[in-house]
Amino acid sequence: MAEVQASFSSGGGFEPTRVQSGRSRIPTLEVSGPPREQGRQYGEAARQQIGVSVEYYREAFTHWTGLKWPQVLGRVGDWVPVIKAYAADLLTEIEGIAEGSARRFEEILTLNVRGEIGYDPTLRHGPGEGCTTFALLADATGDGHVYAGQNWDWHSAVQSTVLCLRVVSPPKPTIIMELEAGQIGRHGVNSAGLPVFVNGLGEPLGGRGADAQLRVPQPFIRRRLLESPTMSGALSVVVFGHVQVPTTFVVTHRDGFAIALESTPTGTGWVYPGNGVLVHGNHYQSAILMQHAADYRPFSPDSLYRVPLLERALAGCRDASDSQSVRDVIASRADCRTTSVRRNPCAPTRTKASMPWTGGRQCHRPSWI
Repeated sequence: MAEVQASFSSGGGFEPTRVQSGRSRIPTLEVSGPPREQGRQYGEAARQQIGVSVEYYREAFTHWTGLKWPQVLGRVGDWVPVIKAYAADLLTEIEGIAEGSARRFEEILTLNVRGEIGYDPTLRHGPGEGCTTFALLADATGDGHVYAGQNWDWHSAVQSTVLCLRVVSPPKPTIIMELEAGQIGRHGVNSAGLPVFVNGLGEPLGGRGADAQLRVPQPFIRRRLLESPTMSGALSVVVFGHVQVPTTFVVTHRDGFAIALESTPTGTGWVYPGNGVLVHGNHYQSAILMQHAADYRPFSPDSLYRVPLLERALAGCRDASDSQSVRDVIASRADCRTTSVRRNPCAPTRTKASMPWTGGRQCHRPSWI
């Protein structure tokens, strides 16, 4: 279980004070300044972990797609115009990461489009990430606080590349994210009290050959979400983001709002909490999208039981007597993985981390727990 304690100052600052996953501490980096300088700082500080990540995916992509590494690097350039039109500053940041880590630009970009390459309809099937996200509103917790979090299930070989990255870039909110070294966006929380957690939904509705058009890789949409100072801004990021790989974004606000946005290349569905509890897995749960999915099959069938299992478990938070009791209930369900699942011959899938966050009007120290 990952533990990240943090607090917000009255001026909006965000201070991580402890980062730990199970018995191992997660390296914590802080970057600031213009995009290229942020990237250089990141690349220099995480050079070793980025090297491990690149070498892992060099081997893994051969298993997933049948492509050799030079072929993979030759493909990623196709996304540059798309990313430049959407977030040119983040592309500049990736250039800085490459410079700081002494890696090729294409290698760092590959780390940020690995999911999109995995779902390329012209290639063999890539792996899926089996994650479970949740949000608890104040009326569903005994302490009256808002909670949100997820399990991040991915391949054990990249465990050593996991970092906690703090991005200070005024006037944008300060961000703290947990990600793989070299990536510019994943799950996290910002100093405006807006956490973002994410589930993969597999291939687009209609099958792998339904639409091969290149759209925005989801790490860039995740980063833009975390840069949002308001809930309305965050919703616009997803609804108008034109994501390529279908993804659920569970967006919560410390004032007591949560929503799961199922974003696809052709539309967006949404799910609200029921009785203050929202749980989302790796399958479509909104009626809006399911009515267009006659041939849909979940890529991770165990998602169908993970969701109700966690919903029942989290219902116990309502009767918890204090914040520690709420956290104990959440921690008891921190690992939802199915250990018999092997999605990738290159490495077994496992829960890399579980990351609950808490905050609210009555909570003076919003934190990851």
